Amino acid sequence: MDERQAIAQLKQAPLFSRVGDKGLKAIFRSATEKSFAAGERIVNEGDSGTGFYLIVSGRAEVTRGGDKLATLGTGAFFGEMALLDGAPRSADVTAVEDTSCLVLSPWTMKSVVSANPDVAMSMLEELARRLRETERTLS
Repeated sequence: MDERQAIAQLKQAPLFSRVGDKGLKAIFRSATEKSFAAGERIVNEGDSGTGFYLIVSGRAEVTRGGDKLATLGTGAFFGEMALLDGAPRSADVTAVEDTSCLVLSPWTMKSVVSANPDVAMSMLEELARRLRETERTLS
């Protein structure tokens, strides 16, 4: 993926929508692009969390103990909880179709959040939304 295309993708992700072009370029240049085939496990529940993932194309399913929690598409992200607290991954994430992600290391993401407090606020809003959705699903 070229830089221009990646920046356009990042702008569409609610998490990064308030970040300027300079910041988005820095994010992209710090990220690694990884591709996953349909059915391939992206992260495993219980593994140490060392990356933040932003889906730039495709879809992935989030499961815990075999129970489906969510389906994530383009612009969605995961890995933020392990990034914030260093605890093991709380769920499996599996590509439902061929999926491409930008992966940011913990130190890169912390730098992004420090320079762009709106990103931190967006992460908190999304965490709260997911918690409420999970509670509703499990009730």
